[in-house]
Amino acid sequence: MSEIPAVSRRLVLGGTLATGALAAGIGSAGSASAAPAAATSALAAAAEPRRAAGQKSMINVPFEPYATVRVGVIGLGNRGSGMTTGWSVVPGCTVTAVCDIRADRAKRTADQLVTQGKPRPVEFGGSADSYAQMLKRDDIDLVYIATPWEFHYEQGKAALLAGKHVVVELPIATELDELWDLVDTSERTRKNLMLAENCNYGRNELAMLKMAHEGLFGDITNGHGGYLHDLRALLFSNTYYTDSWRRLWHTRSTASFYAMHGLAPIAAAMDVNRGDRMTTLKATATAPRGLADYRKRFVPASHPSWNETYINGDLVSCAIETAKGRTIRAEHDVSSPRPYSRINTLAGSRGIFEDYAGTSTTGGRIYVEPDHGGHSWRDFDTYRKEFDHWLWKKIGDDAANNGGHGGMDYVLQWRTIQLMRAGLVPDIDVYDSAVWCAPVPLSVMSLANKGRPVAVPDFTRGSWVNLRTGLDSRETDMPPVA
Repeated sequence: MSEIPAVSRRLVLGGTLATGALAAGIGSAGSASAAPAAATSALAAAAEPRRAAGQKSMINVPFEPYATVRVGVIGLGNRGSGMTTGWSVVPGCTVTAVCDIRADRAKRTADQLVTQGKPRPVEFGGSADSYAQMLKRDDIDLVYIATPWEFHYEQGKAALLAGKHVVVELPIATELDELWDLVDTSERTRKNLMLAENCNYGRNELAMLKMAHEGLFGDITNGHGGYLHDLRALLFSNTYYTDSWRRLWHTRSTASFYAMHGLAPIAAAMDVNRGDRMTTLKATATAPRGLADYRKRFVPASHPSWNETYINGDLVSCAIETAKGRTIRAEHDVSSPRPYSRINTLAGSRGIFEDYAGTSTTGGRIYVEPDHGGHSWRDFDTYRKEFDHWLWKKIGDDAANNGGHGGMDYVLQWRTIQLMRAGLVPDIDVYDSAVWCAPVPLSVMSLANKGRPVAVPDFTRGSWVNLRTGLDSRETDMPPVA
């Protein structure tokens, strides 16, 4: 069964405060002409490929219910091994198989699970196609993929074709044709594919989402998100990123690699794919200076990185427009000295929220009318308490004890398993996953065209106009474990 959306102020206020397609008077794909002229032009330029005969949308398609969700993990580096433990402690979930091209990692992870009192998963490894052997098993319901970016598309598609649901680390693919192929493969196989965007389950992000959907910011007009994280030391580490895979991307692409960490929560608050859609993107980039400068100062001349030339700009900024006239600024910078930030800013006709900016324990600050005045920011604390998402109220303590990144990893994992066990519609579907990752190839296209706008595809093929729930879910329980 699918979830019944909670009644919120965005549906009852009406007029200019309500967000989404219902407030805009949009109810079908034929109403897309209501978009501004520039967006309409972009819609025409991004005409989507037709579905194959018999292929149907995956919008609002629930998981089939599972008594126990059996997970297979592909990729057991830093991220994959940590998340494997997270999957194993969610009620009603068991890790049945683990795989890495390095067989010793599979053994190490299996040993760790046994040490923690969990059943030993079957191990796969030792070759590039070990994951394909794992996918042949019939005791896997969900495949979690945490390999380097260049393998996500191939492995995600293979998992869908093997009849599994799939959760893929960022990004699900790096090329537009690959994103479309994953959408089509999900639709053909009737299996869900979800981007493992843990930041959508951050406590501040979910509270911001609720505030936006309940009208506190008025008409949402703009947002700003990204991934600003000084990774220089890790990028030049000989052990952290296996075979230096992440640093090497900076030698072969100009893309905004990872901005979806901040982009996705802003898009969710704006109801992208649920009443609005991204229409155009234009990118700018600074010169690539940070990695070469760090290498010059801190990396010995014998290091293999001295044979590399970096072409990815330190700061890649994407300006995105939507069909309803909103703007989003998405940024990516892992090559500069700076404190960590996902920016996480949302603004409208009646106020603004800014994360990573305040002095409160939440890290956020807010200014909304009529509560505030005098041009003075207020701490976010009381607002987060009032608008705390039910997931954090229900499992916040477990999240803090069982997951990384402040607990949002575990919230993502717990919610995914709950959705599967209860037979509910996913919060994040293949269309969300595709459009949040689209800035990776689109930024390359725009930069190659001197920063000119490029069209953002409509992966929903017209269904974006219909308001529907997503991360703004109503509270449900985890089914009891037999």
